Amino acid sequence: MTDPIADMLTRIRNAQAAGHTSVSMPASRVKAEIARILKEEGYVQTFTVEQGQPHDRLTIALKYETGGAGVITGIERVSKPGRRVYCGRDEIPTVLGGLGTAIVSTSRGMLSGRESRRQGVGGELICQVW
Repeated sequence: MTDPIADMLTRIRNAQAAGHTSVSMPASRVKAEIARILKEEGYVQTFTVEQGQPHDRLTIALKYETGGAGVITGIERVSKPGRRVYCGRDEIPTVLGGLGTAIVSTSRGMLSGRESRRQGVGGELICQVW
């Protein structure tokens, strides 16, 4: 697999569209950090990393509104292996006028767009969620 983060986002998008309560995938530190930001921003209920053989599993519990619609209406990979996208601290995009979230990989770790603007750091724009 050339892009495990894109695979993670696609699994979340497909599970949300199919109405699943949770989605499971191979775990990594980067994926766990993305899941942590999604939980902090209120897009998913919870996430767990289960130790196992031959590899660890990341399980994300998805969140739905009262009408059954998924909380995540869109999730998009921005920086890809073939085209990396970097942004300075003043260039971090606001997704849907502030209704969405950008996830940025900075020198201080993975941060949401709001937090990276607050800390004044830029980095690689990983994905956008709304």
